Amino acid sequence: MAFRRRAKSHPLFSQEFLIHNHADIGFCLVLSVLIALMFEVTAKTAFLFILPQYNVSVPTADGELVQYHYGLKDLVTILFYIFIAIILHAVVQEYALDKINRRLHLSKVKHSKFNESGQLVAFHLTSVIWCLYVVVTEGYISNPQSLWENYPHVYLPYQVKFFYLCQLAYWLHALPELYFQKVRKEEIPRQLRCIALYLLHIAGAYLLNLTRLGLILLLLQYLAEFFFHMARLVYFTDENNEKLFNVWAVVFVVTRLFTLTLYILVIGFGLPRVESQALDPERGNFFSFLFNNILFRMSVLLLVCLFQASVMWRFIHFQLRRWREYWNEQSSRKRAAAAASTKQQTKLLKRDSGTFSSPPGFAFL
Repeated sequence: MAFRRRAKSHPLFSQEFLIHNHADIGFCLVLSVLIALMFEVTAKTAFLFILPQYNVSVPTADGELVQYHYGLKDLVTILFYIFIAIILHAVVQEYALDKINRRLHLSKVKHSKFNESGQLVAFHLTSVIWCLYVVVTEGYISNPQSLWENYPHVYLPYQVKFFYLCQLAYWLHALPELYFQKVRKEEIPRQLRCIALYLLHIAGAYLLNLTRLGLILLLLQYLAEFFFHMARLVYFTDENNEKLFNVWAVVFVVTRLFTLTLYILVIGFGLPRVESQALDPERGNFFSFLFNNILFRMSVLLLVCLFQASVMWRFIHFQLRRWREYWNEQSSRKRAAAAASTKQQTKLLKRDSGTFSSPPGFAFL
């Protein structure tokens, strides 16, 4: 399966060969795992790559409910879905973004930003729909108290665990994509910082058993990011159309307020209501034991508030710079229009005065 048409072949296992064929290599590895499912000898190993592990039967009033917890085998599953993400990245790039780029004829810098925003629009839209479906079906929105009730949430429903594994796989796949997409050196620090922040927050929510709160926060964050990258795509197609940036600004501020409110509600007021328990790491209540400590809880809230304040400060600085550039552009346009109007009037006056004046040699008469 070839994702790209190549004008020339490259030496086997060379750097250019790897860059141009990385999606095909990933597809072959995924296909090998799928073929392994067909044989009894290898099926058990193949399932480690495809399905979430550590399932536990939890007794309920209606019978038994199969749920999951995390462990080292999750790394194998994440590795498999990293290759899936690489393949999907190549499909979106080849069959959507490259075709649009050929029509737009963007510069090299805009071309790179257009590809970045195009990939993230597809990912954020998919994640928002998926995350919204999970939080609605699990009842986290209709019952906000479920965000902290019965903490720690050691056992996860299948769709919650699978969502987190796919999220970790996507942001881990973004690291080799910096090399495969030949991202400019100036852009690498910014993108690395963004990837690291997402991995830190998603892995933190997953390992600290704060998956319910993490789902709501991811939904808010991805919603704001979707509008931002959608606004960038529209701007690249029509530089005079900046209306979506205003929509993104409103959504961004609202999501920041909701994010801070949720942190205060869950960590500041919800988790302290959890009954004090003896320290038992095997049961998974180590962090609930810590959250019962007011000093630890207030330290977490302080870090969260400082981080949100820094994000808002950068946003305000960005908006002020954008408005300043907009007004400077408008004033320069007005000055240019006024200069053009004055120049036109001067030409008319010279033409009119030349019609009735004396010849140059008889100006003294």
